[in-house]
Amino acid sequence: MTTTLEIGRLLRAGTRGFVVGCRVSQLDVPAFGGLVRAPLGEVYQIYGLIHDIHIDDDGIVRQLVNAEGVDENVIADNRLNRNVPVEISVLTVGYQQNGHIRHLLPPRPPLSLDVIYPCTPEEIAAFTNAGRFGYFRHILQANDLPQGELLAAHIEQAAAAQRAAGNSEWMQAATRELIALLRDDYAMLMEVLGALSEVNSFNH
Repeated sequence: MTTTLEIGRLLRAGTRGFVVGCRVSQLDVPAFGGLVRAPLGEVYQIYGLIHDIHIDDDGIVRQLVNAEGVDENVIADNRLNRNVPVEISVLTVGYQQNGHIRHLLPPRPPLSLDVIYPCTPEEIAAFTNAGRFGYFRHILQANDLPQGELLAAHIEQAAAAQRAAGNSEWMQAATRELIALLRDDYAMLMEVLGALSEVNSFNH
C-alpha cells in the first residue's frame, strides 16, 4: 500500500462499523460516501464507507458563538487546536486478507487508536471490482442511515475511479444491480434512483 496520508485514529469499533477521531485540519480528506481502510497488521485490513461526519461543540465554542466581533485568528486557532475531535462514522463493507478482498463482515473490528486511511482511486477500483457488488447489502441493511444519499455519493466516487481505470460501464452495472436488489422495495428504489439521477445530472 502506498497511501501515507492518514484520516485519523480509531475511537471505537464494532463488527458492523467504527468511529474515527480526527483534527479539523484533517477534514479536507474524508468525504461522505468515501471508501476508507483500516490496516490490521501486514496482511489484513478492513474497508468501510463514511456515512457521517460529526463535529461536537465544547465550552469554548459555546462562548465564541455567543460573542460579538470574534477575531478570525481566534476562530482559526480554535479550529486547529481544539481538544474535541471531529468524529467520522464508518459502515464496514468488507475486508482484505492476504490480498484477497471479500465483501463480508470482518472476523474482528479494528482496535482503538488504529490509523485509518482514505482509499486511493486504485484501491477503490480494486474493492468495487471484487465480487458482484456484494457489499451493497451492508448499505441496504443499514436502515438507520441515509441509504439513498450514501449509495449515490459512493457510486459517484467509485465510478470516477473505475473510469480512470478504463471501466466506463461500472456505474451502469451498479445501477442495474441496485434495481435487481430493490425490485421488491419500490420506495427505497425510487429514493436510490432519485439520488443517482442527481449525481448524473450534476456530472453532465
